[in-house]
Formats: sequence, C-alpha cells, structure tokens
Amino acid sequence: MSGRAAGKRVVITGAARGMGRSHAVRLAEEGADLVLVDVCAPLAGLEYPLATKEELEETARLVRDRGRTALTYVADVRDADAMKSVTDDAVSRLGGLDAAVANAGVLTTGTWDTTTAEQWRLVTDVNLIGAWNTCAAAIPHLIERGGSLVNISSSAGIKGTPLHVPYTASKHAIVGMSLALANELAAQSIRVNTVHPTGVATGMAPASLHQHIEARADLVPIFVNALPVPLIEAADVSNAVLFLVSDESRYVTGLEFKVDAGVTIR
Repeated sequence: MSGRAAGKRVVITGAARGMGRSHAVRLAEEGADLVLVDVCAPLAGLEYPLATKEELEETARLVRDRGRTALTYVADVRDADAMKSVTDDAVSRLGGLDAAVANAGVLTTGTWDTTTAEQWRLVTDVNLIGAWNTCAAAIPHLIERGGSLVNISSSAGIKGTPLHVPYTASKHAIVGMSLALANELAAQSIRVNTVHPTGVATGMAPASLHQHIEARADLVPIFVNALPVPLIEAADVSNAVLFLVSDESRYVTGLEFKVDAGVTIR
C-alpha cells in the first residue's frame, strides 16, 4: 500500500455528501479504508434537506472506485449507543481503528430574539454531543496503539460569529472539548485536533442566513474572508483532515487548524 494515509482505518460522520464525502474520497485516494456514517433522514427544525441513503452509498462507491474498503452505517450521532455499536462493528470487520473524523453538523439561523430553545437543543446535540459521541466510541479502539481524533469546528469556533448563536457556541465548545481530550489522551499517543473552515460550498446553507445578514449590514464585515474568495471548496478542508489523520502530524495535538481564507484575522 502507498499513500499518506496508507492502511489507516477511519470513521467519518456526516459522510453522505459535502465535506464528509470529500474527506472520505481524499483519504481513500491516499490509502485509507473508511467507515461512513450518516443519519440519512430529515431533522425537524432545519431549513435544508439532509443527505439520503443513496448519497451515502454514492460516497461508498467513490471510495471503492479508488480501491479502498467502505463500510456504510445509518446512525444518528446524537445516539451514543448507536455510535458505539457502529464503531465496534466496523472495528471487528476492519481489524482495528486509527482515526475518527467528527464531521456531522447542522446550522440554524436567526437573531438572538428569534432563536428558540428547540434550535439550541438541535444544534448543540448534533454538533457538540455528536462530536463527543464520535470520540467516545473511537477512543477505546485507539488506546493501545494511539491514533487521531479530528473534530470539525468552524471559523465560528474562533470568532464571535453572529446570527447563528447556537452554532457559534457549539463550535467554540468543540474546541474546549478537544483541548481537554488532547491533554487527557496524550499519554496514550492519541492526538486530538480541530479544523476551522470558513464558509464552504456544501448543502448546509439556510436561505434565511442571507436574509438576516442583508438586514444587518453592519455585521457583513465579520463574514468577509481576507483572501479574495467568498467560499472555499470542501477539498481544501479535506487536505487539512488528511494531514491530521496521517503520520505527518504524529506530534501535532491540540491544534486549531484554520482553513479559513483569513476570515478570523479580520
């Protein structure tokens, strides 16, 4: 086997499309075998549709076309028991685990006074508790040999990005969780890092966000990248994920890896 992730066995959540699919394909190109997890069902309270089982299978096909193994599971990251069951089954089939990428996430938008308790629960349960459940399911399989946990945060996990307060809070919380785990798991050679993209061209795009931004012109500069690009591509984020999964980052832990076109320096 050859490649920067040759022989790595990696769990990816939110793998059916968007960044999750991009991570899977990029890792497969570099020799990894993938465990692809997605809820593949609508969630009440979101303005946009989530991925389908057919899209999850398409991700698997793209991985297999690159000569790598792809195991697919329909599971909700909010369900700790489901994530443990999925991960344990995948490890028994693959013979081990080397990394997990907690990529699944959702976004709701609104001004502070229109943000509901239901939105808070949905966003924090998927984004934060889902990332925790992914890590907690993977860690027992990494203890003996070490490995890598990659938690996808956001530029909103560094800045005080407005008009989606639950999302911003959840992405900041992922950083705190990851730093705590990085300290606790360093003795077992388990690395824990976060990735912070700016806006990415994916299906996670509530139409109301643009309406809210247009209504608050004073907030527009917060969303503008320093580099002359409105959105980055999912592949740009996947290259960071690849580095953090690979042995090239064997002494990198607790890193907040910005792939943000400079939005956080403004």
